[in-house]
Amino acid sequence: MAAMTNLLVKDDANPLVEQTFIPITDTPEPFWRTNSAGVPFEGQARLTQSVVKQKNGSYKITAKLEVPVMETLGASGTSFGYVAPPKVAYVNTVILSVFADRRSTIADRANALKMMMGCIAGASSTTATGTLNGASAADAVKNSSAAFPQLFVSLILAS
Repeated sequence: MAAMTNLLVKDDANPLVEQTFIPITDTPEPFWRTNSAGVPFEGQARLTQSVVKQKNGSYKITAKLEVPVMETLGASGTSFGYVAPPKVAYVNTVILSVFADRRSTIADRANALKMMMGCIAGASSTTATGTLNGASAADAVKNSSAAFPQLFVSLILAS
């Protein structure tokens, strides 16, 4: 079982900010949430995992990231000085699902995941794997003990 630990993820702010996802629970599914200072509970980013066995015996393996975007406050409140608390304006959601046949192997799933990671990292006609170094990461996905590679490759939920 992949242990639930803090997950450090760099965002796209300028300069980059490392967000810390803290494990909240593993029941019924593994769930992490950020705890950024000055951001209300509703504005914290959320991350979940799931593995669902399909009717045909294959597996649907899913990771879901939700990143709320907070409204910006106006410069002034009412004439009495009241300023409404910040609210979530909208949530950007990213879902990655892998459908794996029950006969697939760890190597099969690791290869498919590595190829998709290359696509997501910006693979193009001039760079085969985008920002990933394919030579040094040959078995990095397959042999990883990190929570999300383990989810997609070995069908192991974090706990």
